[in-house]
Amino acid sequence: MEFLDVSDENGNPTGETVERTVAHEKGILHRTSHVWVLRRRGKAVQVLLQKRCETKDSHPGCFDISSAGHIPAGSDFVSSALRELKEELGICAQENELIFCGRRRLFYEKEFHGRTFCDNQISNVYALWRDIEAEDISFQKSEIALVCWMEFNEFERKVLNNEIPHCIVAEEIEMLKQNAIT
Repeated sequence: MEFLDVSDENGNPTGETVERTVAHEKGILHRTSHVWVLRRRGKAVQVLLQKRCETKDSHPGCFDISSAGHIPAGSDFVSSALRELKEELGICAQENELIFCGRRRLFYEKEFHGRTFCDNQISNVYALWRDIEAEDISFQKSEIALVCWMEFNEFERKVLNNEIPHCIVAEEIEMLKQNAIT
Protein backbone atom coordinates (compact mmCIF):
# COMPACT_ATOMS: atom_id res chain seq x y z
CA MET A 1 0.00 0.00 0.00
CA GLU A 2 1.13 3.53 -0.78
CA PHE A 3 0.25 6.22 1.77
CA LEU A 4 0.03 9.92 0.91
CA ASP A 5 -0.04 12.99 3.10
CA VAL A 6 -3.39 14.74 3.05
CA SER A 7 -2.63 18.30 1.91
CA ASP A 8 -4.09 21.71 2.61
CA GLU A 9 -4.78 24.19 -0.20
CA ASN A 10 -1.18 25.48 0.02
CA GLY A 11 0.39 22.05 -0.51
CA ASN A 12 1.32 21.57 3.15
CA PRO A 13 0.70 18.21 4.84
CA THR A 14 -2.13 18.37 7.40
CA GLY A 15 -0.69 15.59 9.57
CA GLU A 16 -3.19 13.04 8.25
CA THR A 17 -2.30 10.27 5.79
CA VAL A 18 -4.47 8.29 3.42
CA GLU A 19 -3.93 5.26 1.22
CA ARG A 20 -3.53 6.25 -2.44
CA THR A 21 -6.55 4.33 -3.74
CA VAL A 22 -8.73 5.88 -1.02
CA ALA A 23 -7.47 9.36 -1.99
CA HIS A 24 -8.66 8.70 -5.55
CA GLU A 25 -11.94 7.09 -4.51
CA LYS A 26 -12.89 9.99 -2.23
CA GLY A 27 -11.13 12.90 -3.97
CA ILE A 28 -8.88 13.71 -1.01
CA LEU A 29 -6.40 16.53 -1.65
CA HIS A 30 -2.82 15.23 -2.01
CA ARG A 31 0.48 16.27 -3.63
CA THR A 32 2.38 15.29 -6.78
CA SER A 33 5.60 16.32 -8.51
CA HIS A 34 5.83 16.80 -12.28
CA VAL A 35 9.12 16.97 -14.20
CA TRP A 36 9.32 17.92 -17.86
CA VAL A 37 12.57 16.81 -19.51
CA LEU A 38 13.74 19.19 -22.25
CA ARG A 39 16.62 19.31 -24.72
CA ARG A 40 17.77 21.42 -27.67
CA ARG A 41 18.21 20.10 -31.18
CA GLY A 42 19.61 22.89 -33.32
CA LYS A 43 17.37 25.89 -32.67
CA ALA A 44 14.41 23.74 -31.62
CA VAL A 45 13.44 22.76 -28.09
CA GLN A 46 12.20 19.21 -27.66
CA VAL A 47 10.16 17.73 -24.83
CA LEU A 48 10.33 14.12 -23.66
CA LEU A 49 6.92 12.48 -23.46
CA GLN A 50 5.94 9.18 -21.95
CA LYS A 51 3.02 7.09 -23.12
CA ARG A 52 1.21 5.51 -20.20
CA CYS A 53 0.65 1.74 -20.15
CA GLU A 54 -2.85 0.47 -20.88
CA THR A 55 -3.00 -0.97 -17.35
CA LYS A 56 -2.59 2.42 -15.56
CA ASP A 57 -5.45 3.27 -13.19
CA SER A 58 -5.98 6.62 -14.93
CA HIS A 59 -5.47 7.83 -18.50
CA PRO A 60 -4.26 4.49 -19.91
CA GLY A 61 -2.53 4.76 -23.30
CA CYS A 62 -2.25 8.55 -23.12
CA PHE A 63 0.81 10.72 -23.64
CA ASP A 64 1.89 12.38 -20.42
CA ILE A 65 4.49 14.48 -18.60
CA SER A 66 8.06 13.17 -18.86
CA SER A 67 7.95 12.05 -15.22
CA ALA A 68 5.30 12.51 -12.57
CA GLY A 69 4.34 10.89 -9.34
CA HIS A 70 2.56 11.04 -6.05
CA ILE A 71 4.49 12.24 -3.05
CA PRO A 72 4.66 9.49 -0.42
CA ALA A 73 3.74 10.38 3.15
CA GLY A 74 6.64 12.08 4.89
CA SER A 75 8.37 13.12 1.67
CA ASP A 76 8.53 16.46 -0.15
CA PHE A 77 8.10 17.82 -3.68
CA VAL A 78 11.78 17.92 -4.71
CA SER A 79 12.89 14.56 -3.33
CA SER A 80 9.83 12.94 -4.93
CA ALA A 81 10.56 14.60 -8.27
CA LEU A 82 14.13 13.26 -8.21
CA ARG A 83 12.97 9.79 -7.09
CA GLU A 84 10.35 9.58 -9.86
CA LEU A 85 12.90 10.61 -12.51
CA LYS A 86 15.16 7.76 -11.40
CA GLU A 87 12.37 5.17 -11.01
CA GLU A 88 10.41 5.99 -14.16
CA LEU A 89 13.17 7.01 -16.57
CA GLY A 90 16.47 5.94 -15.01
CA ILE A 91 17.56 9.61 -15.02
CA CYS A 92 19.71 10.74 -12.08
CA ALA A 93 19.49 14.44 -11.35
CA GLN A 94 20.38 16.83 -8.56
CA GLU A 95 18.08 19.33 -6.88
CA ASN A 96 19.99 22.29 -8.37
CA GLU A 97 19.25 21.01 -11.90
CA LEU A 98 15.48 21.28 -11.43
CA ILE A 99 13.89 24.51 -12.63
CA PHE A 100 10.79 25.34 -10.62
CA CYS A 101 8.08 26.38 -13.06
CA GLY A 102 5.18 26.79 -10.65
CA ARG A 103 2.50 25.12 -8.59
CA ARG A 104 -0.90 24.15 -9.93
CA ARG A 105 -4.15 22.80 -8.58
CA LEU A 106 -6.03 20.04 -10.36
CA PHE A 107 -9.37 18.40 -9.77
CA TYR A 108 -11.18 16.00 -12.07
CA GLU A 109 -13.47 13.01 -11.86
CA LYS A 110 -13.55 10.43 -14.65
CA GLU A 111 -14.17 6.77 -15.17
CA PHE A 112 -11.34 4.39 -16.08
CA HIS A 113 -11.60 0.59 -16.33
CA GLY A 114 -15.23 0.82 -15.13
CA ARG A 115 -14.33 2.65 -11.89
CA THR A 116 -14.65 6.28 -10.84
CA PHE A 117 -11.31 8.01 -10.38
CA CYS A 118 -11.38 11.32 -8.52
CA ASP A 119 -8.08 13.17 -8.63
CA ASN A 120 -7.64 16.15 -6.33
CA GLN A 121 -4.03 17.27 -6.27
CA ILE A 122 -1.56 20.08 -5.85
CA SER A 123 1.48 19.71 -8.10
CA ASN A 124 4.85 21.37 -8.23
CA VAL A 125 5.99 21.58 -11.83
CA TYR A 126 9.68 21.40 -12.72
CA ALA A 127 11.78 21.33 -15.88
CA LEU A 128 15.07 19.49 -16.35
CA TRP A 129 17.41 20.01 -19.31
CA ARG A 130 18.95 16.68 -20.30
CA ASP A 131 20.49 15.72 -23.62
CA ILE A 132 19.78 12.00 -23.87
CA GLU A 133 18.48 9.78 -26.63
CA ALA A 134 15.10 8.07 -26.14
CA GLU A 135 16.65 4.65 -26.76
CA ASP A 136 19.13 5.28 -23.92
CA ILE A 137 16.35 5.84 -21.39
CA SER A 138 15.64 2.79 -19.24
CA PHE A 139 11.99 3.50 -18.52
CA GLN A 140 9.75 1.63 -16.09
CA LYS A 141 7.97 -0.85 -18.38
CA SER A 142 5.29 -1.65 -15.78
CA GLU A 143 4.01 1.94 -16.06
CA ILE A 144 5.31 3.32 -19.36
CA ALA A 145 4.68 1.89 -22.84
CA LEU A 146 7.23 4.15 -24.59
CA VAL A 147 9.11 7.44 -24.42
CA CYS A 148 9.70 9.82 -27.32
CA TRP A 149 11.03 13.29 -28.04
CA MET A 150 8.78 15.80 -29.79
CA GLU A 151 9.54 19.35 -30.89
CA PHE A 152 7.96 21.68 -28.36
CA ASN A 153 5.91 23.68 -30.88
CA GLU A 154 4.51 20.48 -32.41
CA PHE A 155 3.81 19.08 -28.93
CA GLU A 156 1.98 22.25 -27.90
CA ARG A 157 -0.15 22.23 -31.07
CA LYS A 158 -1.00 18.52 -30.77
CA VAL A 159 -2.00 18.85 -27.12
CA LEU A 160 -4.01 22.05 -27.51
CA ASN A 161 -5.84 20.66 -30.58
CA ASN A 162 -6.25 17.18 -29.04
CA GLU A 163 -4.45 15.58 -31.99
CA ILE A 164 -2.92 12.91 -29.74
CA PRO A 165 -4.40 11.04 -26.78
CA HIS A 166 -3.02 12.86 -23.75
CA CYS A 167 -3.60 13.84 -20.13
CA ILE A 168 -1.55 17.03 -20.27
CA VAL A 169 -2.92 20.31 -18.94
CA ALA A 170 -2.32 23.44 -21.05
CA GLU A 171 -1.44 25.40 -17.89
CA GLU A 172 1.77 23.36 -17.54
CA ILE A 173 2.79 24.12 -21.12
CA GLU A 174 2.51 27.82 -20.30
CA MET A 175 4.53 27.32 -17.11
CA LEU A 176 7.32 25.73 -19.16
CA LYS A 177 7.30 28.52 -21.73
CA GLN A 178 7.43 31.22 -19.05
CA ASN A 179 10.00 29.65 -16.74
CA ALA A 180 12.23 27.16 -18.56
CA ILE A 181 12.25 27.81 -22.28
CA THR A 182 14.02 30.94 -23.41
